[in-house]
Amino acid sequence: METTRFWDALPERAREALRRAGAPVVIRQGAYLMREHTRASQVFVLRAGAVKVWVDRDGETAILDILGPGDLVGELEAVDGGVRHANVEALTRVEALVLPAGRFRSVLDDHPGSSWAVAAVLAERLRDANELRVAHFPDDPGRRLASRLLRLVERFGSPVKEERPDGVTEAPDEGGVQVRIPVTQQDLGRWAGMGRRKVAQILAADPVRGGLTVARHAIVVRSVDALHRLAGHDAD
Repeated sequence: METTRFWDALPERAREALRRAGAPVVIRQGAYLMREHTRASQVFVLRAGAVKVWVDRDGETAILDILGPGDLVGELEAVDGGVRHANVEALTRVEALVLPAGRFRSVLDDHPGSSWAVAAVLAERLRDANELRVAHFPDDPGRRLASRLLRLVERFGSPVKEERPDGVTEAPDEGGVQVRIPVTQQDLGRWAGMGRRKVAQILAADPVRGGLTVARHAIVVRSVDALHRLAGHDAD
């Protein structure tokens, strides 16, 4: 399932209006864009970097999503005026446009059709949540983990490249993809609903054994097709 980026779904005139209405901000790694249970009424449009959306339940962390360039943060509260339902933390240095929720709604009202961009984002996130829920019944941790990894590849993936001794950069692994954000095996487990040990077991077993490396600051996927098979998809 392809991710829907809010910025890409917007008409060009609405993009320009948001540029004029919003203020560019830079958020340092580890800082919070918003905190759970607060009523701050700001909306962020991410332009660069990555954020982690998570909640705390009785001392346990559950990751809801990892968002990147083109994604929208704070849209639910902008729609219903409710309290923040999650924490949003910068995984990397983040660049974004920020604007008050009321001004955000005014821009959408002034540009017919732009509200469909928000609807598309909400629909895609609902489908993803449903897919993750279905993978719990019956329990299919491999499918859940593969779906999280595929979302990272879709949002942040770039071809694997290496520099040869002669200084020429090339892609040694045909189809290899790297995700250069700091997501650990524990993070993947918190996102997919399992422990870190279970994540390690899945990565060490067929069909992904040897085809994927989760390091401190990057994930390297040597075969995206293997992830599609684990997720129960037909590989493109």
